Amino acid sequence: MHSNRKFLLDTFCERLGYIFKRSELLQEALTHRSHTGVNNERLEFLGDAILNCAIAGLVFRSFPDVPEGHLSRLRASFVNQRALSELALSLQMDKIIRLGEGELKSGGSHRSSILADAFEAILGAIYLDSDYTHAEIVVKRLYLPLIEKVDLNGHGKDPKTLLQEFLQSQKLALPEYTVVTTAGKAHKQWFTVECLIPMFNIRTIGEGTSRRGAEQEAAKLAYQEVCFYH
Repeated sequence: MHSNRKFLLDTFCERLGYIFKRSELLQEALTHRSHTGVNNERLEFLGDAILNCAIAGLVFRSFPDVPEGHLSRLRASFVNQRALSELALSLQMDKIIRLGEGELKSGGSHRSSILADAFEAILGAIYLDSDYTHAEIVVKRLYLPLIEKVDLNGHGKDPKTLLQEFLQSQKLALPEYTVVTTAGKAHKQWFTVECLIPMFNIRTIGEGTSRRGAEQEAAKLAYQEVCFYH
């Protein structure tokens, strides 16, 4: 194995908090189907089930007074593609995932779906390398800091909804969203959106690969400002 890749894999395992006994399982978990050889799709299938079970247990124990419906929404928010891809990026998996040439050139190492699947595949690999308990320990280690920050009143709601509800509760006008710029080719555009709240003289800028994503980012920043202002 190339020394630089070995260093990156060792560093990744340190961040993850788990050292693989069978390095081939780690390699498989990090191999997208666009790459040659065995890919991570079967491990992703296994890891998905492990993650859902581990998160269900974690939110059940962490929120003893929360009803089933809210627990389901909490779990869903922790295992959706965006949440998993953000965790993968925090572990710098984009630097070690193996992709085919086409995916590599098109920016596949930062594609949410690819990162989310690889993260789940890692959990499947840990399960096969040891057992469910070790996989659950890794999930707890990564998720407990997120669990501790949960606001049960607002969790599960997107930033635009939270901002809208806050302004409506104050009997204020809703924010105005304006697309400032759109860059890139049709299949790979980048949007910059402004969120304006005249009453508080708040103007925030959000960016993303979709207009909705950029609006959510701008709303998130505006919500933080308006709550501080209020």
